Parts: sequence; C-alpha cells; structure tokens
Amino acid sequence: MADSIISEETIVELDSVFDEKEKENEEKVEAALFVSGKYLNLQDLIMLTDVNPIMLREILKRLEKKYSHGAIILINKSQSWKMDVAPKYYYLINKLATGKAEFTKAEQETLAVIAYKQPIKQSVVIKIRGNKAYDHIKKFIEINLLQAKPFGHTKELNLSEEFYEYFNVQGRE
Repeated sequence: MADSIISEETIVELDSVFDEKEKENEEKVEAALFVSGKYLNLQDLIMLTDVNPIMLREILKRLEKKYSHGAIILINKSQSWKMDVAPKYYYLINKLATGKAEFTKAEQETLAVIAYKQPIKQSVVIKIRGNKAYDHIKKFIEINLLQAKPFGHTKELNLSEEFYEYFNVQGRE
C-alpha cells in the first residue's frame, strides 16, 4: 500500500481553512448588503467583496434563507439584492426616523406636488415651486424616485416604482 500524499490531518486543516474563508466571504457580502441600503447586482457585489461569482451565488442563496424570517429581510428583485426591515416593523422605522431629514423641506414639498398631481409637466412644477425645483427634480431623477420623459419643450414627471418602495407605500394602480 502506497503512502498517502496528503495526511488526514492536512485534509482536516485544509477543510478548516476553506470553511473560514467561506465564512469570511459570506460576512463580506452580508456587510456590503447591510451598509449599502440599496439594491446591489452581482457585478456590484463582486466589485465590493472580491468574491467569485459562483461562490457569491451560493452565499446569496444562504443569506436569502437566513433572512427569510425575522426583523431584517433580504430582498431579491431582478437579480439585485438589498437588506431591509420587514414590513411589519415599518411603524418602528417611522418612529425612529427623526432628526435631520434626508431631503430638505423644499425638496419634500416639490416631491409632494409631483406625487399629488402626477403625471405632471416639469414646467407646471416650476411655476408652482419656483426655479429651485429644477435642482430638486434633477436629484429625484438621479436617485430614481422620479421618471421623466420628453413632453414637447418640457418633461412629463411620474413617480417611479422605487419611490413606492423607498417610502414603503402602495403604488398607484
């Protein structure tokens, strides 16, 4: 009988190293999803974590299972993932979301006008809210809260699907 090239002890040690590396990769992906606060696709996650795509898919399956029930959930939408608070705890988020707002009062008012009157022409929003609304609208389009399509010499503005998700409200049906 020939001597084994790799000892049983070495095999156990290699398994341990592999398990530690796999755990570290899972933690990197989990951390990236936790901190981002937005949807990340496979390419984003690969760039952020340097985890190979095959292992990344397995990690995402494990994390989806891990976060399928509880206060924090992992949402998979069109092969992009994000961590979020479970809907049953939205009331708590709203209580905690005090302090400095993400949007200025003026931005909030512009967005409220658009939300109430949509679809609405950008020129009408500017008449109602003033020239600063151009900056507000540009910001909302950049962060995908609004959709804009050409409409003559102006744009027609509508809320995007991301708006409804962001503010945890039902979409306009």
